[in-house]
Amino acid sequence: MKPTLDLTAAVWRKSSYSDGGANNCLEVADGHPGTVPVRDSKQSDGPILVFGANPWAYFVTYVTK
Repeated sequence: MKPTLDLTAAVWRKSSYSDGGANNCLEVADGHPGTVPVRDSKQSDGPILVFGANPWAYFVTYVTK
């Protein structure tokens, strides 16, 4: 069984790639080594996706080209 990531005290920030703060905002939570928790800012109580740090870095590099 994988350990559960406790995000109850997570501090979320809007991604700098979120269209200047328009309605297309992703939020990420820093301070979770090796992982990047991501959520939709419009649904802060909705689902959270957790990516590995390396795959997330690859994704950000790819979509910002």
